[in-house]
Amino acid sequence: MKFKMIHENLNVADLERSIRFYNEALDLHEVRRKTTDDFIIVYLKSEVGEFELELTWLKDHPQPYDLGECEFHLAFRADDFDAAHKKHKEMGCICFENEAMGIYFIEDPDGYWLEILP
Repeated sequence: MKFKMIHENLNVADLERSIRFYNEALDLHEVRRKTTDDFIIVYLKSEVGEFELELTWLKDHPQPYDLGECEFHLAFRADDFDAAHKKHKEMGCICFENEAMGIYFIEDPDGYWLEILP
């Protein structure tokens, strides 16, 4: 039996703001959407790879999400690390840098951390 990872879900407070962030910061684009009276799910994907990011907005959850100690993250490899770092610095979304390891993290509008690797 084999399993293939296909997506990761993040719940978000402002769906359109999150879509704009992921589009600008990581070049992820909407590939499909499911809308009901209670929630909207949007799947984002890059032009490379098959993995998708699922953003879920819940109608009855207006408060910010409690992310605990934020000891989890998604990781993205940048084909041009220096250009990515410059862009993220200009966006003001870099929340942590580990120069010894040669990586940094950006923070999305809901407080999720995203690791950027060369």
